[in-house]
Amino acid sequence: MNELPNNPDQPQANVPAPSLHKPEGVQSGVPEGAAGGAGMPPPGGTPPAGGVPPAGGVPVLPRMGEPGGPGLFDRLARPLPLAVIALAVLLALQTYSSHNRINALRQDMARSLQKGNAVNAETAALARDVADQSKELQIKVGVLESRQSEAQSQQVALEQLYKDLSQNRDEWALTEIEQVLSTASQQLQLAGNVQGALIALQNADRAVSRSDTPQFLTIRRAIAGDIEKLKALPAVDLAGVAVRLDHVIGQVDSLPMLSSEKPLLPVAPVRAARKGEAAVSAAGAGANAAGADAAQPLGVGQRMLQTWTLWSQEMWDDVRQLIRVRSVESPEALMLSPSESFFVRENLKLRLLNARLALLSRNEATFRDDLATAQAMLLKYFDTRARVTQSAQAALRQVQANNLTIEMPTLADSLNAVRNYKAKQ
Repeated sequence: MNELPNNPDQPQANVPAPSLHKPEGVQSGVPEGAAGGAGMPPPGGTPPAGGVPPAGGVPVLPRMGEPGGPGLFDRLARPLPLAVIALAVLLALQTYSSHNRINALRQDMARSLQKGNAVNAETAALARDVADQSKELQIKVGVLESRQSEAQSQQVALEQLYKDLSQNRDEWALTEIEQVLSTASQQLQLAGNVQGALIALQNADRAVSRSDTPQFLTIRRAIAGDIEKLKALPAVDLAGVAVRLDHVIGQVDSLPMLSSEKPLLPVAPVRAARKGEAAVSAAGAGANAAGADAAQPLGVGQRMLQTWTLWSQEMWDDVRQLIRVRSVESPEALMLSPSESFFVRENLKLRLLNARLALLSRNEATFRDDLATAQAMLLKYFDTRARVTQSAQAALRQVQANNLTIEMPTLADSLNAVRNYKAKQ
């Protein structure tokens, strides 16, 4: 590139420097259009040779590329084009740099947008989860609120019920005591249950003692009087008597009957006993005779007498086993068949069971009638010489000796005291 001159206004060699100053003799009042029209060559025309100005006096610059005009390098060597070129280069560089920065910013923005979209998606998912959890929590809170309202309503109902009960506590207590005393009185009169009546009175006394009402002292005095009356009654061991009857009922099947009588003593043991007695008596006689005459043996007559005695006793025992004579009041007792014997035993059991029921219900008339019938059946159909039968008869006599005719007191005093107090309310 050619070096530029230090003074760009200085004309180069062989190139005339056009004067930009107005020539003298040209008036300043001429319009620019007129001046331009006079000084500029016509379109398509050529300026006059030698750079001579036209008649108007305005110099005309030669065009670039024309002979005698300034060159490209000359024009570029001027400050204004250089500044324009530098500015264009700077603008191009600035544009390129800005374009690169914009692209980088676009990429960063795209990445940021992608990250933002991912974060937004995660945030949306978390928001949905939070919304679902909030819905579940709202449902649970609704359930808890409903339960709380139910609990509060129940609490209010219980408080109201407690108030009602506290207001009518004395009335409820008296009603309960009256019912207990009425039941105990019925049991006492119908079944003679003294212990049950005592327990009922004691429970009623404890129920009354829990109240601080002074007016209940009259009721407690009446209850205490009835308790003393029941404790003063003679004790009857109904359970023991019932156990004895149960024992006799269990022995009925083993009691021997007259229709099935068997020999009481077997033959062989009797004979052995007779021989033993004869030997003992002979030994005693021999010992006595030995004191008188130890060397003298028994004679033939004595031995024959001893043998005859033993033989006659054995024969008599055999005859006794074959023939037995007894006095029986009812001959039909000896003629019972096995089935009839079974029904006799069952009838005896039923009589004893009826006596047991009459004992527990304190029905003394029925109790004694059934026991008398059972005793008569034992005497009529059973062998009274047997120990088992005698034991059963003795047990029935002991049972008959118990006195069941006890006048039971009533609980009228306690009942009247409770009813009178309720009537005053």
